[in-house]
Amino acid sequence: MQTNLPTDLLATEQGKTADKILRSCVHCGFCLSTCPTYGILGDELDSPRGRIYLIKSVLEGNEVSKDTLGHLDRCLTCRSCETTCPSGVEYGHLLDIGREVVEERSPRNPLQRLSRYAVRKSLTTPWFFNLTIKAMPFLRHSKAIQFSVEELALQQSLKDQQDAVKSSVLLLSGCVQPTLAPNINQSSIKVLNRLGLNVIETPQDQCCGAVDHHLSGSKDAMTKVKANIDAWLPYLDQGVKAIISNASGCGVMIKDYPHLLREDAEYSAKALRIAAHTKDISEFLLSQDLSIFTHFDNQKITFHSPCTLQHGQKLQGVVEEALGKLGYRVNPVKDAHLCCGSAGTYSIFQPKLSKQLRDNKLANLLEVKTPIIVTANIGCLMHLQKGTKTPVKHWIELL
Repeated sequence: MQTNLPTDLLATEQGKTADKILRSCVHCGFCLSTCPTYGILGDELDSPRGRIYLIKSVLEGNEVSKDTLGHLDRCLTCRSCETTCPSGVEYGHLLDIGREVVEERSPRNPLQRLSRYAVRKSLTTPWFFNLTIKAMPFLRHSKAIQFSVEELALQQSLKDQQDAVKSSVLLLSGCVQPTLAPNINQSSIKVLNRLGLNVIETPQDQCCGAVDHHLSGSKDAMTKVKANIDAWLPYLDQGVKAIISNASGCGVMIKDYPHLLREDAEYSAKALRIAAHTKDISEFLLSQDLSIFTHFDNQKITFHSPCTLQHGQKLQGVVEEALGKLGYRVNPVKDAHLCCGSAGTYSIFQPKLSKQLRDNKLANLLEVKTPIIVTANIGCLMHLQKGTKTPVKHWIELL
């Protein structure tokens, strides 16, 4: 794609990045068939190619339409288009730039700014979120599971061993997951302990920064990102094996730290090290001997692959492979590449589209009768469970 970005913009790292991404697009249109919003709305401006044109126009200095931000907001940032694109267009990074520039040129109205600020602060402030869930317990997905005496004894022995740190992994607790579905982290700890690994949990207030990053809070996001790097690097220095994420939405954000900090002389190398050691729990477990978890009942299950896992982290088929090796029969899912409509806070700000995407996804997930749906991200889990009575769990709970 030919571009004509202003010279002053091209002199910046942001401008260079945008120009490179724009020039990699060859207008082929392959992305249209895999875009969830285009599939529903049929408007090319609500497709990746259409949004790329909108962003290009804005960056070239043309007038910003009042509808431009609406088209960008309707993007789920599912990155299915990136998986499909034969030219390797980094659409997600371009969208981040486009949204920031459009908001500068055409600011949101006060009500929109207030609502976005309120949502991101409430979700990333643990004491407030925990208090909210206590007041409205019906929002919680599940209660904590109990550790047996034997499991607690194993935990303690792993902590007490001479090389405890070098036999440890750092488990990201998450902002909302410990409150909404504490059984996910507890199941993860049980599994990792049984593999002989000591588990160090991060505090709940160490947010990955994704919510702020996607809701016009880039400064707050960068503050969290740098604080995380400072908090986690000492563990790597002491020999911790890996940083484990059991929420694919957090994992993809952390793996993007090097891009976010590419211009930062102090943190760019540190970000690369953090990202290199960050593993989705499925990615990490596939390198372990999982024979003790083998399932012999040939149980049928249906797996929903989150966009942040298959498109963001490029780990398509990893969970399915792990479950298959353990003896589970994973049902095929039609249009498995399409988003369920959760997409972080998308379900809050685009409820109509989000619900339609969820209904479409559930129809495909339940096409083959299944006793349980499993997934790999708390957002997808909570969103899907609202639309079905079939239990929706994190796949780690099966182990």
